[in-house]
Amino acid sequence: MDKIKIGLLGLGTVGMGVYKLIGMRSDVMERTIGAQLEVKKILVHNIEKKREGVAPELLTDDWRQIVQDEEISIVIEVMGGMEPAKTVILEALKAGKNVVSANKDLIAEEGRELLDTAQAKGKDFLFEPAVAGGIPIIRPLKQCLAGNDIDTVMGIVNGTTNYILTKMFEEGMDFGDALKKAQELGYAEADPTADVEGLDAARKVAIMASIAFHSRVILSDVYTQGITKITARDIAYAKEFDSVIKLLGVAKNTEDGIEVGVYPMMISRDHPLASVRDAFNAVFIHGDAVDDAMFYGRGAGEMPTASAVVGDVIDVARDLKHGCTGRISCTCYKELPVKAWGEVKNAFFIRMQVKNQPGVLAAITRVFGEHKVSIARVVQEHTQPETAELVIVTEKVKEKYMESALKELESLDRVYEISSVIREYA
Repeated sequence: MDKIKIGLLGLGTVGMGVYKLIGMRSDVMERTIGAQLEVKKILVHNIEKKREGVAPELLTDDWRQIVQDEEISIVIEVMGGMEPAKTVILEALKAGKNVVSANKDLIAEEGRELLDTAQAKGKDFLFEPAVAGGIPIIRPLKQCLAGNDIDTVMGIVNGTTNYILTKMFEEGMDFGDALKKAQELGYAEADPTADVEGLDAARKVAIMASIAFHSRVILSDVYTQGITKITARDIAYAKEFDSVIKLLGVAKNTEDGIEVGVYPMMISRDHPLASVRDAFNAVFIHGDAVDDAMFYGRGAGEMPTASAVVGDVIDVARDLKHGCTGRISCTCYKELPVKAWGEVKNAFFIRMQVKNQPGVLAAITRVFGEHKVSIARVVQEHTQPETAELVIVTEKVKEKYMESALKELESLDRVYEISSVIREYA
């Protein structure tokens, strides 16, 4: 096998990066793999559109020309979305192709069917680029750390929100201005909902939790909250508490089940994740043998993501050369429960506007006490004749108790507004 032929589904930013990187590395592929890689066909929406550096005869708008081509043994899917991506990947696997995908949306929701199909056909289905772009995390979880019992996977897995929060923290920008800057630089889409509401990160955390804990976690299992309500006042308090605010994906394997969520969190500046700035990503892992480990780098972009795609392609090509495709398939051999979010315990930072009069703090602490919420710290720094800003930091408490306490507080005539509720890493 002197040449391994590839079908590429999609020629957007990542697809073009993949095409360029395969070309850039063509001179070393024979020594790296024992064969050359050749992109034989590329699926695009518009075959009439000229693409610099890409021969027009490579282009097709019919995915069947790739799936039904017996010479093509690896299919790379970088077009995104649920359909037609799911159909094309399944048909490619059934036709005996190996598949590399960067499609986090599809894998987070339909990963079981894709992996089961690959296993049934004895083919590789790899998806390193689906989670953290250029940062290797899927392969380490499946292979390098396979000797560990991993109990925690947490991290910053969305560069857009990390960039926004960095600008808010370091330059005093408000959320709207920081988002606009992120859009100008290409970090945020025109519609940034998937990023700023935490949905992109939730998909990635579902994938990582499934692999780390060997039990299926899907998108709907992940409690999700974005960063749109974070304000300059919250940032100021974080600085005062020697902390930063990050959008974290957190997955823990506990005795009572898997806890999994994405939400803004105050985290001490001493923690390694606190130093992750701008559009960079990082994933922090704790295993019983390895202890703590962190993977850091660029989580998105043309060439970082292409790096992960081509790394998977080289893995598949080596398996093809040695006749061992399908050797590492789905690792979800357990069926662990996902804990109801109300049963998860977190510490909280709560900022509220209250009447500036005697007895208010006593009334608030009474409500917290009745709902099993223990207070760790109270701060009152900003007062006006009629209003005071009160900050309360709690000990760890079940989410359901905090929710019921906040509901009662909102009904008190002495509480004008609960301005912020942010979890704290503890």
